[in-house]
Amino acid sequence: MSVRNLEPKLIWNHFEDLNAVPRPSKKEERVRQFMVDFGTKLGLETNVDKIGNVIIKKPATAGMENRETVILQGHVDMVHQKNSDTEFDFNTQGIQSYIDGEWVKAKGTTLGADNGMGVAAAMSLLSSNDLEHPALEALFTTDEETGMTGAKYLDGSFLTGKVLLNLDTEDDDEFSVGCAGGIDTNTSYKYETEVVPADYTAFTIDLRGLKGGHSGMDIHLGRGNANILMNRLIYEASKTIDVRITDVEGGSLRNAIPRESFGTVVLPISEKQNFMTFFTEFTTLLKFENSSSEPGMEINLEEVVLPSKMVAKADHSKILSVIYTTPNGVWKMSEKIEGLVETSSSFAKVIIRDGEFITKSLQRSMVEAGKHDIANALRLTYELIGADVVQNGDYPGWAPNPDSKILKVLENKYVEMFNEQPKVQACHAGLECGILSEHILDCDMISFGPTIKNPHSPDEKVNIASVQKFWNFLVEVLKETPVKA
Repeated sequence: MSVRNLEPKLIWNHFEDLNAVPRPSKKEERVRQFMVDFGTKLGLETNVDKIGNVIIKKPATAGMENRETVILQGHVDMVHQKNSDTEFDFNTQGIQSYIDGEWVKAKGTTLGADNGMGVAAAMSLLSSNDLEHPALEALFTTDEETGMTGAKYLDGSFLTGKVLLNLDTEDDDEFSVGCAGGIDTNTSYKYETEVVPADYTAFTIDLRGLKGGHSGMDIHLGRGNANILMNRLIYEASKTIDVRITDVEGGSLRNAIPRESFGTVVLPISEKQNFMTFFTEFTTLLKFENSSSEPGMEINLEEVVLPSKMVAKADHSKILSVIYTTPNGVWKMSEKIEGLVETSSSFAKVIIRDGEFITKSLQRSMVEAGKHDIANALRLTYELIGADVVQNGDYPGWAPNPDSKILKVLENKYVEMFNEQPKVQACHAGLECGILSEHILDCDMISFGPTIKNPHSPDEKVNIASVQKFWNFLVEVLKETPVKA
């Protein structure tokens, strides 16, 4: 069965159309034109602001003109992750989705349900002819995944709505009413190299098969970080064997927990057997320690042709030490909301190659002071070895509104339709609402969506029944949005 034949066909077909368009963050030209063409063909007012956000407006249906205009908001870019053995070019190919039981997945790549499902839902409302709704302003933002650029530089003059539905939450029984802010920390360090002696040998270390996931929503699950594990292995080997790094590359995107790391090390031929014995024993230990959280972890060793250069001894020690002390994972849990991560850091990427050591990480917090506290800890750690540190991409969190009218509408409708209470909570992910509230004043905001698992990883999947539930709920909510003051 084709994904296009799933119900509701309207939303699944828009999702497939969207997924046929390459849409990496910061390269949204094609998907932007796709959205402009979509709105224009429907005969709807379609605008693009200076940063590249697309706004499509649709008048209210008969009898709904006295309701507040509703902004339907989602981001058009998607996280690009693939398995290392998957041949795929995100810049030229569309996502290849398929049905697997109760889920829709992609073949070896991220699916783009984050936030493609929210975008497809907005497209479905814009293109429908038989649904009752107030005036709609569909806001399709750009570059959410790598900096929230669209939200930061939105031209709010294009929008008049006083209710905003962010369609980017990933459990169909949850309403998000607050989120964490974040800041990126990028470091670089120039290291010295030495010529590899002729009586050395070289090995590649291939660490893969970790679950990865969203560095906000999944950071508390205790999943392995490929950068941390690779460094730990090399550090422990260096205690008793003269192991040196020649190159390492681990992780991918700033907001994804690293799933893979690949490194090359050199050592004296005389230490070869000791190293191989150590590798077997220590990787057995790592797999045992992570057997519950990372059952698919693989760590392989292969002898290769000897490289010409290796990291100088002093810098080799500095690099291993600073990675070892890099904050990663949960920094603090919330004292006010049980089970909510307040502050965290995700060590996203490591590159050691050609005389330069580079790292990328993302710090998040529900509290501004907490965000800057952990960012300071990271900055100072790297400055101690003389690294250059650049911190940017700072965006605010979104504080819950206890007097939200749209929250009451959604809560009542959810209980009426599903005979259970929804979960109303803040989340540790970075939603755009906090930033958007600075450009769309006095706007009542809430976030919800269908159930999506393992976003930001090639294991991403969206639940088919949940999409139907989400769509039915969204349609009914729009019938009962607040009346204009």
